Amino acid sequence: MKLRCRDSYLSLDRPIVMGVLNVTPDSFSDGGLWLDSERAVAHGLEMVDQGAAIVDVGGESTRPGAEPVAEADELDRVLPVIEALSRQASAPISIDTRKPRVAELSVEAGATIINDTLGEATDRAMDRVAASTGAAIMVMHSRGTPATMRELTDYDDVVTDVRDFLRLRTEQLNELGVARDAICLDPGYGFAKDPQQSLALLRRLDEIVDLGYPVLVGTSRKSFIGVALDLPGDQRMEGTAATVAWAISKGAHIVRVHDVEPIVRTLRMLEAIMDS
Repeated sequence: MKLRCRDSYLSLDRPIVMGVLNVTPDSFSDGGLWLDSERAVAHGLEMVDQGAAIVDVGGESTRPGAEPVAEADELDRVLPVIEALSRQASAPISIDTRKPRVAELSVEAGATIINDTLGEATDRAMDRVAASTGAAIMVMHSRGTPATMRELTDYDDVVTDVRDFLRLRTEQLNELGVARDAICLDPGYGFAKDPQQSLALLRRLDEIVDLGYPVLVGTSRKSFIGVALDLPGDQRMEGTAATVAWAISKGAHIVRVHDVEPIVRTLRMLEAIMDS
């Protein structure tokens, strides 16, 4: 399997790591660490050296309760970083955003993947950006906004509802001319899901994989791991590694993490077991 990212293809024949690069002051786990663009670029290059196959740049926190960021401020945060990384990094760059204009200008600056975190608040303008630019698009399930998502966890069956939403999104994208091989699916762990719902989405991840598209899993340092282990965000490395190993065993193709090096090692060990 491959993911088409504008004029190039990203091989998914083996599981790969997407490194998180939050250029924000308030992200739940690393807010403020990489707000300075020079430090952010250096960290992005470091993650690539550690084995990240994608660097995901975000300028607006999507943690529960986060306040919205003005489009101009988000652009000021992400564009210099994307421009520099697209010139220097050997890995493709993705833009993590809820705003179509931010996605469009980020692709112009060098990003080749759009990480669309709008969820059920789908903006078809984002789809048109993907169609017109040829960028890959990762569509995530969520509900509401970061400020309201905690109250929007009522599902008939969380796995079935998320799967049906993601299937609908692929159909909408296909109708606008986005190629099948340019679409990736993200169940949206922790986004409008309580801890038990996130665990259910992991346990039954194969039902999402069965849709036939690449699947991205973003569980890194999430609160449901903290609930299960009774640990704060800076002590969830082992819990993250366990969720990653499980997700790969259920067919996930990409894992989005903050701690690139240990997770790359985890994936390589999994491959050694699977290939033996």
